Amino acid sequence: MRVLITGASSGMGKSMALYLASMGCELYVTARDKEKLDKIYKDVKPKVITLGYDLTKLDNCYKLYNEVKDKNIDILINNAGFGDCGKFSETSLEKELDMINLNVRAYHVLTKLFLKDFVKRNRGKILNVASMAGFMPGAYMATYYATKSYVLNLSLSVYEELKRDHSRVKISVFCPGPVKTSFEGVANVKFNVSLLPVDYASRYAIDHMFNNELVIIPPNMKLNYILVKLAPLKMTMYINSNVQEKIS
Repeated sequence: MRVLITGASSGMGKSMALYLASMGCELYVTARDKEKLDKIYKDVKPKVITLGYDLTKLDNCYKLYNEVKDKNIDILINNAGFGDCGKFSETSLEKELDMINLNVRAYHVLTKLFLKDFVKRNRGKILNVASMAGFMPGAYMATYYATKSYVLNLSLSVYEELKRDHSRVKISVFCPGPVKTSFEGVANVKFNVSLLPVDYASRYAIDHMFNNELVIIPPNMKLNYILVKLAPLKMTMYINSNVQEKIS
């Protein structure tokens, strides 16, 4: 089984890749820093193909697809992404545009390109990594929450289309809460809740993807999911704004 994973140099991408390798999957992993990928995966069996692409650049999304399109990829895992914390009126527009390019555009392009191939073959899986943030607005992380809402709703919509076409292609979307990765440092945020261990989160996502679960929510977030659905919107916005705080 051949798997392509984006954002595989750290965090959940790396953890997912190592878990899938332990299952015997043939891996194609990508991130901006190919040298880092080479060091991480040099001794991993089966052999891992490393691909250095900065997916904030649109051309690189197409280049990545073209490089592996003839490799009969069975599973696409869109995982690459980052966030930022601060007042929307004060945060960096340049950083936010890069975030949108990576968290939204790269997911969109790769999902569409690989989905076309999967539909033609009538098999394949796509796992899009979103977040609990996709279910609600998030003050002080407005752009990040908006990008994850896009990923969530895109995945749900594609699922319904595939279902109506009686396709054997499956799509899942993983919606964890905060996970113990480098996300906090990159996003300049500290979460006032316990962080889910990255290996547990990654294995949970992969296992439930193989079970063809549509929306994958870890056990520690299931009650939160219910509360988000039931609580008044303004209450959700108020409580959620207290969950994260800017580091500096």
